[in-house]
Amino acid sequence: MWVYEKKLQYPVKVSTCNPTLAKYLIEQYGGADGELAAALRYLNQRYTIPDKVVGLLNDIGTEEFAHLEMIATMIYKLTKDATPEQLKAAGLAPHYVNHDSALFYHNAAGAPFTATYIQAKGDPIADLYEDIAAEEKARATYQWIINMSDDPDLNDSLAFLREREIVHSQRFREAVEILKDERDRQKIF
Repeated sequence: MWVYEKKLQYPVKVSTCNPTLAKYLIEQYGGADGELAAALRYLNQRYTIPDKVVGLLNDIGTEEFAHLEMIATMIYKLTKDATPEQLKAAGLAPHYVNHDSALFYHNAAGAPFTATYIQAKGDPIADLYEDIAAEEKARATYQWIINMSDDPDLNDSLAFLREREIVHSQRFREAVEILKDERDRQKIF
């Protein structure tokens, strides 16, 4: 199903070591509204979505994995040269004690990733509205991380991700309208 290109979807540059900013970005790595939850949600929902929009869930779910890779790269670059003291000052001491510099799926508060983040109702329109909400929450989170960041290089990549969330939300809105039109069309046998 996938063809993997050994490059990021969009370049990730980081100006300096910044474990505090990495801690904020961990929210988009393993948080409820992060990229992993989105990818798994969409690729799971595709099994109960009508054929008219199944490709959309495939495409966006796959792209979310590319975004997850970008976030992982950002976190790695922001922490790779950090000392244990810097990690502690950033509030990442529990992460360091459990995982050293390895990435781990948890949110910014340290709560581990859970399957309860992945919603699927089985009603296509309900699921698409869930997806719209997920994209809007991710967009807002990216904006808030940009507001907290003083790294213009990183902000460029974050702005790219924020804009992709907007595009995904718009595509899901279009899919809702397609399915509403289909549902409301009079069927004559």
